[in-house]
Amino acid sequence: MPELWLPGAEIHDLGDHAPTDHQYPPKAIAHITWDRNATAAAPQDWCSYEDLVGYFTGAGAGDAPHLVWDPFSGRAAQLFPADSRSKSLLSPAQSPTRTNRAGRVVIQIEAVFFPYCRHQGTVYPRLVDTPCAGWQRIHAWVSSWGVPDAWPMGRPTDFSDHRDEHVWETRGGWYAHAHVPFNDHVDPGSWPDFRGGSGTPSDPPPSGGSVPARYQVTINGLAYGYGAQGYQVTAVGRALVAAGFGAHYHSGPGPTWTDADTENYADYQASLGYSGPAADGVPGEDSLLRLLGYLPGPRTVSLAHVVAAARSDPGAEQGHRTYGAEVAIVEQALADEGLLEQRWVDGSYGSLTVAAYAGWQRRCGYTAGAADGIPGRDSLQRLGAAQGFAVTD
Repeated sequence: MPELWLPGAEIHDLGDHAPTDHQYPPKAIAHITWDRNATAAAPQDWCSYEDLVGYFTGAGAGDAPHLVWDPFSGRAAQLFPADSRSKSLLSPAQSPTRTNRAGRVVIQIEAVFFPYCRHQGTVYPRLVDTPCAGWQRIHAWVSSWGVPDAWPMGRPTDFSDHRDEHVWETRGGWYAHAHVPFNDHVDPGSWPDFRGGSGTPSDPPPSGGSVPARYQVTINGLAYGYGAQGYQVTAVGRALVAAGFGAHYHSGPGPTWTDADTENYADYQASLGYSGPAADGVPGEDSLLRLLGYLPGPRTVSLAHVVAAARSDPGAEQGHRTYGAEVAIVEQALADEGLLEQRWVDGSYGSLTVAAYAGWQRRCGYTAGAADGIPGRDSLQRLGAAQGFAVTD
């Protein structure tokens, strides 16, 4: 059976679970929070993820979705399990279906976004203009519940409504809030493509020239190029920035390879003397080795090893490393979750790593002594699922 809770999500279970109506096909509903009204001429500061989670777990619990998703950091909070209805749709008595329940699952996702929000100094007119961090993880989880990669009423590209009761009752897939019968909202206005993160292959090129290369290669078992996902993508982006080739990033770098990564990597390839197709922004083994000094490989962490490090390193000499390579994988995952400063990703499971891991355990729903910073199998596997590493004994 698929996971009831999105791997890596912060769990804020509201209780009040209720079954869905299984005679209808599985659905996912796309929303934006649209908590402020802004315009191109008058943008407004983004309303924080923490504020929206606080609202939906407090006064707004009666309108709560399954997931609250921060498209800038990739954080997600889950309020209902996948097999329960949530409450973000109007379901008036005259509706032929109970809209919040009209499917084997009806998974509702609220992106913390409004048009022309200003985040860290940059204004974002559409959701797809954001990094859409964490989207691939959410999409994979929704797909695991049998929701097809289809928009039966059309993928949202504006704030017009398209509502059809027959389609709603008979076809599974993704629906905008603007598509749901007997509702009056017209969000989300846009939504990321099933294949990628921010932007899509059908979007206009990010700059005035031709579309950047959009294919992938596999090097040492890991993917690179448009749409590739994982820690290796973040490692390349950070190395490009450190080497002075980050001009095309508006935010990030992050774990999903976007056009900005391709354009930055093309600049780096040109600096090495490559030209033509050899400088199209998709890595080759030689240039990747020269950039990073190593070739990343699939990541595996032993639970026993990191537990040993968590018990040994804090009391040892400063910087002591027990199974440092595996600890560094865990630390990088904690950093990518916003729980540990990047400068402390050093392979030593010291007191700051203990505190950061305790924060991850609390996100997983553990409390008191069960959130002591010493990894357990469940929390480590959840971290691995969220950040792309495997866990062994």
